Amino acid sequence: MKKASVMLLIAVCLSSLMAGRVIKTGYDVGDKVTDFKLKNTNGKLVSLSDYKNDKGVIVIFDCNTCPYSKAYNDRIIALNKRYSSNGFPVIAINANDPQKSPGDSFTDMVDQAGQKNYNFPYLQDDTQNVARTFGATNTPHVFVLRREKEDFVVAYIGAIDNNVRDASSADKKYVEQAVDALLLDKPIPTTKTKAIGCGIKWRDI
Repeated sequence: MKKASVMLLIAVCLSSLMAGRVIKTGYDVGDKVTDFKLKNTNGKLVSLSDYKNDKGVIVIFDCNTCPYSKAYNDRIIALNKRYSSNGFPVIAINANDPQKSPGDSFTDMVDQAGQKNYNFPYLQDDTQNVARTFGATNTPHVFVLRREKEDFVVAYIGAIDNNVRDASSADKKYVEQAVDALLLDKPIPTTKTKAIGCGIKWRDI
């Protein structure tokens, strides 16, 4: 058999193998989360292992500049105020490339956290590796994690609620429903929704 024919046969076989295989990107509900360590706006490093005594964590990929993030800003603060004392604190992460998104530099993040009196960590994912590992695509994009023995497991992925413009008109508060269910050890009514917001500004590779 000629070399060209052999190469063609190999290519066809590989193509057939890959056709039935889905390449997974990011976490899905039920997946165990890998620990990370990122810099907070106070200069200290924060990791999931710092929350070993909590029942879970509300991880929110967010930023300073997106209109959707601005619309949800007070709601994110309220989530932490409501649930941190019950063992589900908020961790916000900014993965935007500041070169592509002016206003999302670390200095800007420090200013944002100070002006809004953030009562939760606001971390910079400067390598964007954490956002890619989670499969985050938008700001805001929420991942509710629950503790399972020594690990954190994804329990909910998606939007905060179903009304960007008016919090008082939201009749499906997905994150609240998820955390309330977890606190009562009940099934979460909706485990996955579409994250509505600006796309994360990825750096050129």
